[in-house]
Amino acid sequence: MSDNEEKGVVLNFLAGVGIGAIIGAGIALLLAPKSGPETREDLKKAMQDLSKSSEDLRRRSAELLETAKSKVQQAYEAGKETIQKRRAGEAQSGEAPSES
Repeated sequence: MSDNEEKGVVLNFLAGVGIGAIIGAGIALLLAPKSGPETREDLKKAMQDLSKSSEDLRRRSAELLETAKSKVQQAYEAGKETIQKRRAGEAQSGEAPSES
């Protein structure tokens, strides 16, 4: 498994854990024997935590995307350079360019 695939699996796992925790916390808050104001305060805190978690997940996703984008760009440039060198070598030897 490549580094990007491993990072994607970890990121998906963490997202699932976070979403599960938030859903569980919400259900626990709604079923807890608390007064209305206490429950609303708990829900407010849970929403703030969710906002913080989603921002962290967004930031990590953006970092992974930038890393993947950079690697794809590098691979593209390396492939382009290899093709140019191969064509230049074929042109010097008088061979017809092959279609591989």
